[in-house]
Amino acid sequence: MGSDRLLHIYLNDHFAAAVAGRELAARCRSSNRGGDLGTFLLRFEAEVVEDRATLQAIMERVGARRDPVKQGLAWVVEKIARLKLNGRITGYSDLSRLEEIEGLCLGVEGKLSLWRSLGSVARMDARLSEFPFDRLERRATAQREALEAFRLEATARAFGA
Repeated sequence: MGSDRLLHIYLNDHFAAAVAGRELAARCRSSNRGGDLGTFLLRFEAEVVEDRATLQAIMERVGARRDPVKQGLAWVVEKIARLKLNGRITGYSDLSRLEEIEGLCLGVEGKLSLWRSLGSVARMDARLSEFPFDRLERRATAQREALEAFRLEATARAFGA
């Protein structure tokens, strides 16, 4: 297929984002143990790992090699994001929770776009026909809806809204 190079770049960009997303999910989960959010994040993190494995299988199917530079940069960016001000010199604040959940929301939106785009490509590229893009899209939609409820709760906690 003539656009394989572009597809490989696209997949690598999303794989790098998945690396950062996994790190963010783990950090958010470790700061929110117990309760509904912590329980959700435990399952969510496992699903993120599954989605990343699916993306890796897709990359292998189309011959895309993982770009270690992009992966490394994504990991570093996620770590640097921890240094941002959150109203406290050290520790975790209600604003930290809100911004982490918003980051997860953005990541899931990107993943939802990925599955939709690949589902469209699969109609033209038989190499992708075995992947369950409809199911992956439904799961990402459910994740986004759940995260939105937690985001609204975190907003109320952070700002007393």
